[in-house]
Amino acid sequence: MNRLADIESGTGPFPTVKNAVDGASKGASETMPAEVLAAWEKLQDVATQLRSVIRGKDDVVELVLTALLAEGSILLEDVPGVGKTTLAKSVALLIDMEYQRIQCTPDLLPGDILGGSIYRPAVGEFEFRPGPVFCNLLVADEINRASPRTQSALLEAMAETQVTIEGQRYDLKHPFIVIATQNPAGFEGTFPLPESQLDRFLFRLKMDYPDPVSEVDLLVEQSEHEPVRDLTAVMHVDELEILQRWVRSIRVDRKVASYIVALATATRHDGRLRVGCSPRGCKMLLRAAQAHAGLSGRDYVLPDDVQHLATATLGHRVSSRHASHAMDETGQVIASIVSQTEIPLGG
Repeated sequence: MNRLADIESGTGPFPTVKNAVDGASKGASETMPAEVLAAWEKLQDVATQLRSVIRGKDDVVELVLTALLAEGSILLEDVPGVGKTTLAKSVALLIDMEYQRIQCTPDLLPGDILGGSIYRPAVGEFEFRPGPVFCNLLVADEINRASPRTQSALLEAMAETQVTIEGQRYDLKHPFIVIATQNPAGFEGTFPLPESQLDRFLFRLKMDYPDPVSEVDLLVEQSEHEPVRDLTAVMHVDELEILQRWVRSIRVDRKVASYIVALATATRHDGRLRVGCSPRGCKMLLRAAQAHAGLSGRDYVLPDDVQHLATATLGHRVSSRHASHAMDETGQVIASIVSQTEIPLGG
């Protein structure tokens, strides 16, 4: 028997995400330590202000904040001009994160991102000059316009949270999160990210065009000024770290872990896919589900958290048998698997 109907109706073994969110403030105040609750309330303010700048994209805002709590990087894929860079810059302003932006081009070199040694004649020695990667939030615009060598340098830094330059190892700042944007495959002058490097991103998201009402609101507001210029920090990066540590302690029932493995197993046996979800993909989905629970004010994970995040987390970690390997295609396969997979009841 499929347990999705029970989950959606709230009659099964778990409450629904909607019910949990409706009572989030009350539940949060009862279960969170005081410093966590104070930081969580500020994060809700961040969410409110982001939604006022990024009109009609509440789902994207939610996923971006979930990724921040999970200490995960994000790949935003869509056509130019839909607000990808504005979203990233707004996050950095509202959370008072040290922010750097790089515009990726075919002639961008690894040293332009990582930094390097500069000779100082006055003292007769070399001095290390850190590159833009030494920050809390790095925005890599149009990452698929950079050469494969430069892409690899950035994505290795993401994976290791440190860089080695001329034999010397340097730790990156904590937290270190990358929000990369890319144009869809087929745009002129793009170098598609290989599957192994796509796996470095927690989520792969599509911004898409705003709905007509939201676009009208956006035009009216921006006819006089840019809303981003009005943003000021409402949260400090230290408070984000408090939430990130708390998220790691959020409870995961064995049934939820079994459900994640059931989804992964289904991808490995699905005839539409060439490569299924790896064990690392399962770990990333679990981490994202913990973060989503935390964003909702809960100290426990629901199957609904997993369902809600499965496409964004797993869609770029599986490969279609078709040559196109389109983002929409793999996303549809994951959504289909989620709808057909039973939630295990055994421990």
